[in-house]
Amino acid sequence: MPSRPIHHVLNDRKFVCVPFDMPVREVTRLMLQHNESAALVTEHGILTGIFTERDATFRVLATGIDADLTPVGAVLTHNPQVITEDRPFGHALHMMYEGGFRHVPVVTATGRPTGIVTARDALGLEAEAFGAELIRREEITVIL
Repeated sequence: MPSRPIHHVLNDRKFVCVPFDMPVREVTRLMLQHNESAALVTEHGILTGIFTERDATFRVLATGIDADLTPVGAVLTHNPQVITEDRPFGHALHMMYEGGFRHVPVVTATGRPTGIVTARDALGLEAEAFGAELIRREEITVIL
């Protein structure tokens, strides 16, 4: 599965994508509503950054800024590492591991967001592979 292209793994999964001038509180509400740990932030349809739960915690809550008045563009992580959807899924996982982050925005060659790879995706793949291995072992046991 890690060698499959990202677009095959993500399978048109929905993601949160917001304009850079949207207030932080609205962005976090969308993240909560869609059970997402990050939102991709755009300006004129092009990715400019990513806003994560950690950004909300450390750049908003910890500093006491007004989430109703502050645009997400003021507190996001600028210029995150990105990957194109034709790249192997395993490459995104390697990027997260090497970079010490939990999200990799997926973009077109022109920078338009098409999805996001998360640490949760990696865990899901691992769980899927583990489950398949258990089933295979049970089948071998039954045959023997």
